[in-house]
Amino acid sequence: MSREQREVVIVHSSDLHLGADYSAGQSRPDTLSVLCEVLAAAAVARADLLILAGDTFENNRLPSPLLERAAGMMSQFSAPIVILPGNHDPLTPDSLYRRGGFAAVPNLCVLGLTVGEAAPFPALDLEVWGKPHLDYADMSPLSNPRSRSTRWQLAAAHGHYIDGSEEPGRLIASWLIRRDELTATGADYVALGHWNRAARVGDPESRAYYSGSPDYAGTVNLVRLKPDGAVEVTRAPLRPSPALL
Repeated sequence: MSREQREVVIVHSSDLHLGADYSAGQSRPDTLSVLCEVLAAAAVARADLLILAGDTFENNRLPSPLLERAAGMMSQFSAPIVILPGNHDPLTPDSLYRRGGFAAVPNLCVLGLTVGEAAPFPALDLEVWGKPHLDYADMSPLSNPRSRSTRWQLAAAHGHYIDGSEEPGRLIASWLIRRDELTATGADYVALGHWNRAARVGDPESRAYYSGSPDYAGTVNLVRLKPDGAVEVTRAPLRPSPALL
């Protein structure tokens, strides 16, 4: 079957905050268990690609053994993974992505590190682009959108969406995403991160969605790119995977 005739399946998640301290009344004794559940959900969906749209990790100070274990779990996934560094895990000179063995994971693309701001997937006739957070300062996640060069184009952005006019002095260093910026991407799907809840934002033609934190939402976004050009977005539950723990 040619790539024009087959459906492409994307799983989108964000804000896993791996390595966060779950000891204070939280229910997860293993700080990487949510990664297991997201990977398992993507495997059940038979995803062609998994996108993690920012704040995959809680901070850049996490110990190397935890990072190496996470990298090992990602390497076992059967499809490519695209990670967009967010405001909690930015691509600073001392970023965990530079020291945790992630560059050596063959199926992993870290935007801004292992690739530039775009990750091409020729076998899917698809490209994912996004602006990684490079430090802790404010930035515009969707400025200067890329021109389409593939049949399918997906954008990834980590920041706060505002629907109306900005309120001066209120939204500071919020990495703002505006309605017109979503429309300007022209993307078939915009994978957003930064909100704990799952939500669709912007104009209907933008197809821009927050997946929400899997710990809060209990789901991942399931995106089906249909052979006729249609895009179907639903939510799929997390899946326990004890074998990966």
